[in-house]
Parts: sequence; C-alpha cells; structure tokens
Amino acid sequence: MDPLRVVDIFFQLIVFLFAISLHESAHAWMANRCGDPTARMLGRITLNPLKHIDPVGTVLLPLISMATHLPAFGWAKPTPVDPHNFKNPVLDDIKTSVVGPVSNFLIACVALTLLLVVSMISATGREIVRILPYAYRMGVLDLGSSPFVPLVLMLYQFMWINLVLGVFNLIPVPPLDGSHVLRHFLPDSARRAYDAFGVFGLIALVFAGGRLLGGLFGPVIGLFNSIAMRL
Repeated sequence: MDPLRVVDIFFQLIVFLFAISLHESAHAWMANRCGDPTARMLGRITLNPLKHIDPVGTVLLPLISMATHLPAFGWAKPTPVDPHNFKNPVLDDIKTSVVGPVSNFLIACVALTLLLVVSMISATGREIVRILPYAYRMGVLDLGSSPFVPLVLMLYQFMWINLVLGVFNLIPVPPLDGSHVLRHFLPDSARRAYDAFGVFGLIALVFAGGRLLGGLFGPVIGLFNSIAMRL
C-alpha cells in the first residue's frame, strides 16, 4: 500500500475519534447546562474516546468505510439524557440534540480556515490544497514530498469527516440527532411509531442508502472544497 495512503488512514482514525468525542461531549455539556447532569456524572464531558466508543459504530463501521476508500464514518455510544430533568423539555431536548452536529460544523470551519491560511502563506501549500479533492476523487494520493502534505492531509480530514458526521446526524431518522427536532412536531401516536420503528430506517439508511447519503454529503463537501480551491 502507498505509504501516504497509510498515513491518510491513520489521520482519518485520529480525526474520527476526536470528532465523535467532541460531538458526544457537546451533547453532555449542553444537557448539563439545561439541567440534566446524567451524562456529566458518568464522565461523558470529555474528549477521551474510550468514554464514547461503541463497538459497531466506532470500530467496525469506520474500519469498513476506510477499507473501501470512504471517509471514516460511524457513531459513538449515545450520550445518556433524562429529559425529565430539563427546565424546558422540548426546547432543551432540541438544543442538546443539535449542539452535537453544530460542534462538528464548527471544527470543519476551523479546518477550512487553516487550509486557507496554508494557501495564503505558501504557493506549494496552495497547490496541494487545490489538487487534494481531485486526488481523492481519482483514488491516487500523489501529492509530492512537501512538508505541507501531511498538514494539508490532516486538515482536510478534519474538514471532511466533521462535515460528514454533522450532516449525517441531522438526518431526521431515530435515533439520530435530527429526529429529536422532528419528533416534537408529531402527534403522540405518530411520535410513538416514529421512535419505535425509526431504528429500522437507520439500518436501511446505512446499508442501502449510499446514493441518498452521497446526495446529502456531496453538496456540503463540495461547497467547502470549492472555497478551499479558489484561493
């Protein structure tokens, strides 16, 4: 295997573990601010990935994704939340849910900003930033030997993986974060069915919804790529 590909896979794993840890920590932090200390008492306000690992979502699925040349993709152990402790059950549940994806989008924006800084301070760095999306599309990471290569590669993974996790978790399929927004607008009978059977929708989405997921991820990643490539 190309040595740079090995480095890229290692970076993906590191970034993925950081991204899911930040995501779940954000849920726990917001829940605590809204009156529910459950996750905080269980030590979930932490970037230590060992506190957030789910055997399937954090280990198996990301390894399968990376082995098939997809971005590291999956989920962490859900953050325990008791909505009965919330001061405003509906609003606080929504805030606790959306803060996870928001944290991922913030990290993606920071990574994009740093890629732009690299582009501005170095002509070589700018060229690497511009060609990297094409290199991924072609499946060939032939980026030369510049010291900017690993830096740009790491920043690009921070941008790409956090965008994928942020968009994925906003899909309104239980138990994803987006479902916690939609469910509050459903009548009681529909909400019970939505919560009970939504997990089957998640399974179908992950294993059979490749084209749909690509349609959701593509425009967002394309927007960030276009910004990085225009300097």
